[in-house]
Amino acid sequence: PEQAARMKKLQEQEKRQKVEFRKRMEQEVSQFIQATGEPRRRFQPMNKIERSILHDVAEVAGLTSFSFGDDEDSRYVMVFKKEFAPSDEELEAYRRGEEWDPARAEERRRLRELAAQQEEAELESGPAPPGPPNDYKDKYRHLIGSDAAKAAARTMEANKAYGCVPVANKRDTRSIEEAMNEIRAKKRLR
Repeated sequence: PEQAARMKKLQEQEKRQKVEFRKRMEQEVSQFIQATGEPRRRFQPMNKIERSILHDVAEVAGLTSFSFGDDEDSRYVMVFKKEFAPSDEELEAYRRGEEWDPARAEERRRLRELAAQQEEAELESGPAPPGPPNDYKDKYRHLIGSDAAKAAARTMEANKAYGCVPVANKRDTRSIEEAMNEIRAKKRLR
C-alpha cells in the first residue's frame, strides 16, 4: 500500500511537470510567433518526452518543427514559421551539426547550376564518337614503328603444311579398323 501511494504521488508529480512544461513551451512558441524578425528558433536540448510535447505545441500553433542531434542528451528541437520552412539543404546542414548559412548555400546552388549548364552544353554538342579516345598504334609507336604492321601484312604467307603431321612423327601406324579389331579381341579374351 505504501509503495502504491508513493508511485501514485510520483505519477501525479510527473503529470504536473509535463503540464507545466507544456504551458512554458506554449508561452515560448507564442513569443516566437510574435517575434517578427525571427524566422526560426532553436530550443535547448531536451529529453524525448519534452521534445514530443514541443513538437505537438508547434503543430497546434501551425509551425514546422524538426529534431536534430545525434545522441539522446544533445538532441534539440528547431521550430520554423511556415513561410520560412527550411529547404532540404538547410535541414541537411543542421543534421550534419553545421550552422545554416544562406549566402554559402546560394553560392553552392549557383555552382551546381553552372555545372548543370556545362553538362547540358556538352550533351548538346553531340555524343562523343564511338571507340577509344586515342589510337593504340600511337601508344605503341615507339615499339612497333610506324609501318611495321603493313610490312608484316605483305610478308604474311599461309603455312601450307599446317596441320599435316609427317608419318615419321606418328607413333601408331595402324589404321582405325586394325586398332578397333585389336580392342575387340582383347575384350573377348577377358
